[in-house]
Amino acid sequence: MLLHKNRLALAGVGVLAIGGLGVSLMTVLGGTATADPGRHREFSRLATYPVFQNVPAGVDPADATVAEISAVSEDGTTLAYTDAAGGRIGFLDITDPSSPEGIGSHDVSGGKGGSPTSVSIVGDHALVVVDESTYPGLEDTEWEDEEPAVGIRAGRIDVISLAAPHEEVASYDLGGQPDSIAVSPDGTYAAIAMENQRNEAATPAGGKEGDLPQAPAGSVKIVGLDGGPAEWRITDVALPASLLEGLETPEDAEPEYVDINTDNQLALTLQENNGVAIIDLPSATVETVWSAGNAVVKGVDTTKNGRFDPVDTIDAPREPDSIQWVGKGLVATANEGDWKGGTRGWTVFRAATGEVVWDAGSTFEDIATKHGLHNNDRAAKKGAEPEGLAFETFGGVPYAFVGSERSNFVAVYDMRTPSSPKLKQVLPATNGPEGLLPIPSRNLLAISSEKDSAEDLVRASVSLYGFGRRPSSFPSVESASQNGKPIGWGALGALSKVPGDPSKLYAASDAAYATGRIYTLSVNRSPAVIRDVLEVTDASGEVAEGLDIEGLAARRGGGFWVADEGETGTGNALLRLDRDGRIAETVPLPAEIAAKVGKWGLEGVTVTGKRASEKVYVALQRPLWADSTAKKPGVDGPSTARIGRYTPATGQWEWFGYGLEPTSVAGDWLGLSEITAVDEDTLAVIERDKQNGTTAAIKRVYTVEVPRRGTTGLSPVTPLRKRLAYDLLPALQRTNGWTQEKLEGVTIGGDGHAYAVTDNDGLEDATGETVFLDLGKPPKR
Repeated sequence: MLLHKNRLALAGVGVLAIGGLGVSLMTVLGGTATADPGRHREFSRLATYPVFQNVPAGVDPADATVAEISAVSEDGTTLAYTDAAGGRIGFLDITDPSSPEGIGSHDVSGGKGGSPTSVSIVGDHALVVVDESTYPGLEDTEWEDEEPAVGIRAGRIDVISLAAPHEEVASYDLGGQPDSIAVSPDGTYAAIAMENQRNEAATPAGGKEGDLPQAPAGSVKIVGLDGGPAEWRITDVALPASLLEGLETPEDAEPEYVDINTDNQLALTLQENNGVAIIDLPSATVETVWSAGNAVVKGVDTTKNGRFDPVDTIDAPREPDSIQWVGKGLVATANEGDWKGGTRGWTVFRAATGEVVWDAGSTFEDIATKHGLHNNDRAAKKGAEPEGLAFETFGGVPYAFVGSERSNFVAVYDMRTPSSPKLKQVLPATNGPEGLLPIPSRNLLAISSEKDSAEDLVRASVSLYGFGRRPSSFPSVESASQNGKPIGWGALGALSKVPGDPSKLYAASDAAYATGRIYTLSVNRSPAVIRDVLEVTDASGEVAEGLDIEGLAARRGGGFWVADEGETGTGNALLRLDRDGRIAETVPLPAEIAAKVGKWGLEGVTVTGKRASEKVYVALQRPLWADSTAKKPGVDGPSTARIGRYTPATGQWEWFGYGLEPTSVAGDWLGLSEITAVDEDTLAVIERDKQNGTTAAIKRVYTVEVPRRGTTGLSPVTPLRKRLAYDLLPALQRTNGWTQEKLEGVTIGGDGHAYAVTDNDGLEDATGETVFLDLGKPPKR
């Protein structure tokens, strides 16, 4: 297969001026390799809309607001989404999918109360199912201070006009707690999964907290959609224990998700019961019920320890969440798990019998690892946690879309052979993607994400992806396999060239992981590929733990210099590693400097010369403090950071000043996050703010000329004259995703190209998306 490299010049970006050279900014556009780019079609992200921008007047945009499940109008131009946190249904105009607009919302909670759980659209109306239940004692709810009890299960379906001002036109009591809703392809029926979900704070007789049974049992409601909304009729389909015999706790049916095929057969998951039911809608009869069974999955990481250890085996109930018809007589489930199970993948079954046609095994987890999205914080729980699932045909090819709630991606599979799905591509998402909405009439896919925290700058959003010949910007980095598993990686906070090999770079992870990891990247193709990993060891050869590698520089004679930031000023040190990654020397910061450094210390290292002429430069992220605990300016003032030069031959430290840009954003600050040598006297540094998403403003590379002599100790430093080399904000925004905060790595490779990379923070309060930029080769001036 012929690999190709897609590059796209970025407009409105500065020109690099280092060493008298000029470089036009280029960004790597990755995606699946193909023999014929002209005929190849895939999904590419067009826009990301943060839904806090669509809250009603008077609502604080910092208040929690989410986008969980979405639906689209028949003409494909109006999208509705559930906002459980805000008690609303929001509406977006997606006529121009590259520029969606908020067009208001409907207050579901209003005077009646309740929280929307799902939405579908029929004609000119949105059908919204609303949970009116109570959950006494449940954490993070309005009832958390109450004595734990099962509570009341109640809910309704509201019918809302799509036209502004989005008024309610009808409402029906459902006699229980609804979860999901689907409308039949012919528009004749709507079906609602009435979960009557358990209260995880309640303890049933003879059980443990959160166990089943917790009456009442769930059921299915069928809504006949003949006539206007006021004429609709609702039929209840009971799910008694006699029908669920052989499932987990059959006396307490727990319906979760519904999907309807063209024969008006309803596929229903019973998540905690670990089962699936097939229901004929015209006759309102249950045709079959079967167990989703257990899956034995080998080669997964089940230990939360900051390491990549895919060596474990799980044997657990699948406990499926979403379900979709994926071909004649076939259904697929996303096996999220909830109570006792979850198998970190998805499965294709025969609908009539429950026979397993195909199971993902550990491959879904492998996708996360390969793309830097392994979430070790979830390793001991449900891993990547597949939850959302959708199925639709684009360009004559049927596709399955499987969403990872915890690793923030959607995997797209070619389903022309349902017994052997083929991974087509991986789409990045914002945090907690749950709603997957294909819109084939417009060649669009909408992904709605539910995690929202203004304090952490993580905002829920709706992202739109177009299907066509535009290449995807993701992935820009992926890993090769070793011993049958993808190399685990993430949190790339440093870059360095590989002396003598123009086709490769080194990169390193920071403290997001338990060990110091140095990766070898091939950059002569797109996406860049991590080919190898070297773990840093101590002098005795044991793997060194607790390192925070924020800078990496390969030495000409072999080995590395590493900037280890440390948690306090005295924890900051330069580490000299041999070619095998063993720590050969530790060089602490001078005591007087370390005493003025808080938690923001070494953020980059680079090296010039070799042997007796070797010089090691470091960047301190923020100005020196009055002392290591007081967050107020010390020696050099509030806006001057320091660049240090260490001479190994003499052990001498010298210091230079770097003037930081101002910021007017409350709680924000500017700092340095990388340093790299352009030549013997010229350094390039990254200067950035602490903002991401819609508030990101400063993501820049500046150059400075370093004089022959600097100051020593705490003697005042004069800021060096800096020159703007790159404004990389347009490059980060051009991905059409959530603009990344941590532009943390920059280097000039042996091929003469400049490269930059973002740190994905190991997915902690971050989307996890890594943006790797090839800035191109500087033309001679």
